[in-house]
Amino acid sequence: MIALWVMASLLTGPAPQPDCTPQQMQAVLQRTDTPLRLMCSVRLSEGQSITRPLLLEGPESSGTVVDCQGGSVGREGRSVTTSRPTVGIWSRKTADSPSGGVWARPTGIIIRNCRIIGNVRIWGVGADGSYDDLRASSRLQGHIQRAQSAAPSRIQLEGLTITGRGSIPLYVGPGVTEVSLTGSTLNGTTTATAIYLDAESARNRITDNRILTRTGREKIAVDGSAYNRITDNRFDLQGKPGIFLYRNCGERAVIRHQTPSHNTITKNAFTGASWLRPRLVVENARNGRRTYCGADAGYPFGSSIDNRDNATGNTISANRRQ
Repeated sequence: MIALWVMASLLTGPAPQPDCTPQQMQAVLQRTDTPLRLMCSVRLSEGQSITRPLLLEGPESSGTVVDCQGGSVGREGRSVTTSRPTVGIWSRKTADSPSGGVWARPTGIIIRNCRIIGNVRIWGVGADGSYDDLRASSRLQGHIQRAQSAAPSRIQLEGLTITGRGSIPLYVGPGVTEVSLTGSTLNGTTTATAIYLDAESARNRITDNRILTRTGREKIAVDGSAYNRITDNRFDLQGKPGIFLYRNCGERAVIRHQTPSHNTITKNAFTGASWLRPRLVVENARNGRRTYCGADAGYPFGSSIDNRDNATGNTISANRRQ
């Protein structure tokens, strides 16, 4: 059955993007702060690096492979923010609708063997920088399915080093599904978390990584995200908490429908835990303890009627403090 599922996934996935032409590679390697909308596959040669931001937006970028062969993306000194990331993988809005718009998403993207200076940001509904569509969708039943069908899916991040420069090194946005981060290292600094799995995202995999980023809070936030696997990672906590599972009720008046449930968090190693309060993995880490939780009131579902985190069905075992 597993073999049949894998074959079906390959058959239904996007066709691989062809390699960039020499003219397209000139644009890829141009030194500029203007983001490049990438719609061809890149394989760097020894000594090459990409200094400009990359944007993989909409279905035209589906099937793209970026293999840096040890080279880098981004450059020191460039301003990196959540809205101007080093690597952005985004859906594109194609039409308005009362339920949050119509979005065209990229799928089947692979980024491997890269040193990324700054951040990777993967975003579906609201990728245009506005939360209006996300709020509108969240106020109707069926929000989880809408958010997931509109967001990027099947994104493979392999053998990366992501060096934080203030913002979250890896942000997995609302509704994003089937992102895998494997064999990678996160370092640098951030005022927030090293990895953020946002509301209604699901089935993401974080396996066999080193999480060394100096953070302002917990290393990984699982915020209303479900069915994820966080396994066999090594964390240097530097006195901060490890993994928090919660539901950020009412933030920006967006109703959270999904709870942080059915996640598998096993066989992770933690060093540098606080001796006074060594919080490695914490379920129900917030339970409504935020001033904005009432901002989504008035609707008969989700965090609008219950501010608690309500984490259930999580498997948390064999994690160890070293």
